[in-house]
Amino acid sequence: MILIAGLGNPGKKYKNTRHNVGFMVVDELAKRYRLQFRKEDDYLIAVGGIENRIITLIKPSTYMNLSGKALKKLADEKILKNLPDSLIVIHDDLDLPVGKIKIKRNGSSGGHRGIQSIIEYLGTKDFIRIKVGIGKPERGDVSDYVLSKFSEEQKELIKQKILKASDAVITILKEGITKAMNIYNRGDC
Repeated sequence: MILIAGLGNPGKKYKNTRHNVGFMVVDELAKRYRLQFRKEDDYLIAVGGIENRIITLIKPSTYMNLSGKALKKLADEKILKNLPDSLIVIHDDLDLPVGKIKIKRNGSSGGHRGIQSIIEYLGTKDFIRIKVGIGKPERGDVSDYVLSKFSEEQKELIKQKILKASDAVITILKEGITKAMNIYNRGDC
């Protein structure tokens, strides 16, 4: 089984904000494969087949900074034994230009509190990340920026990049992370 987690904040207030691109990608995957989310403990979950594999999609409802709490409940022994390939986490990244996609096999949190929470709760940095760039604010508070919606000019770009990030997940499942990194970490993705 593979656990695919999209990070974000629950509730209408945060829908379509920069910090919720992870939710947007797993929503796209659920739509493509006709999977329905249901509310569980600290997360929304959808289970089904994608590319001949059993996949669990998860959207933590613990808010970004406690994302690891929800994943810890689902990351059973089998998942933890098969890291990094058994866990894919999709999240926003301030250090990437809006819409840029970058895939990593492991590493530090890079200051992302949702990723830091997962590292702390699971006790490992060894999991796949798909980062979707949200850019940095020119001025003002970073917290306000990540919780803001995309500008009108950025909405179409982000819509396209949500599709690309979903494609990246499928590439990882079908052809492996190395192939996905070769395709999606190029400058034009």
